[in-house]
Amino acid sequence: MPELVAEEQPQIQRYRIGYAMPPKKLKDFLGTTLLDYTKQRGIDLIQIDLTKPLAQQGPFHCVLHKLYSQEWAQLNLDQYTSQNPHGPVFDPPHLVERLHNRSSMLDAITNFKATSENVTVSIPNQVVIDVNDVNAIDQLSSTLRFPVIAKPLIVDGTMHSHELCLVFDREGLKTLSPPVVLQEFVNHGGVVFKVYVAGEHVTCVKRRSLPDVTEEKAKTLKGTVPFSLISNVSVQDEKDIEKAETPPESLITELARALREGTGLNLFNVDVIRDGGDCGRYYVIDVNYFPGYSKLPSYESFVTDFLLDCVQNKTTK
Repeated sequence: MPELVAEEQPQIQRYRIGYAMPPKKLKDFLGTTLLDYTKQRGIDLIQIDLTKPLAQQGPFHCVLHKLYSQEWAQLNLDQYTSQNPHGPVFDPPHLVERLHNRSSMLDAITNFKATSENVTVSIPNQVVIDVNDVNAIDQLSSTLRFPVIAKPLIVDGTMHSHELCLVFDREGLKTLSPPVVLQEFVNHGGVVFKVYVAGEHVTCVKRRSLPDVTEEKAKTLKGTVPFSLISNVSVQDEKDIEKAETPPESLITELARALREGTGLNLFNVDVIRDGGDCGRYYVIDVNYFPGYSKLPSYESFVTDFLLDCVQNKTTK
């Protein structure tokens, strides 16, 4: 009787992907489930040492990061990219910088035109108040309508860059510390649509947002209120959020593609709201680089599919 020989299993192609992130981001992103999932799909995630040049740690099939300019200093990225032209960095730091400034964050939306009929996508009216431009506050009554959202101009990973507030009158404006971006508040039913993008992979989820402010209520509110306090007193019913109709999938896909092309980036999310007075009018209010993907259901496959696209040259940069 012939001897049975076990069939040799084909070796799975393995890819080395370096990652560099601050501790808090790392804790949110790199859970055990993601590590196990990527390993099963042939990806070995390797943490990058921020104190050594990147060229001494590679080569990598690609590099994943959420770093700010100052954190790239010791990695000597130029040397690494010149030596490893086929090991792309997602995303190039000089392109990510545009999302760290709220005056340029939404530039890619300016020329976007939805192909769907009866649908428009734009950004709310907004102005930038610079440190040396405090006199501009006196002219704002003719430029913006209250209430307005005040956001720090620079997004640098610190707590300060997320200290947003709602401003109800001119007196409230005088309490702000420029540089800030002032963006008109648009009633939107207390629901924000978060569009997550990882290359060609796109998904949209609904989240609780700030409650609407009626004209009558706006007349009684004074000064400024931090977002944290507004969120704490919001009684938005989860059922109302569930009932909110998600934007058409075609619009979400089209918007994600336009932003990828306009920014040159692959990893970001977009905060979109629907005008409470016009169901066909949408506003983009924020674009965030490398968001909290772990908040998505089945985020492991969402991220891993993107990484495989990267190393198999299926993702455009």
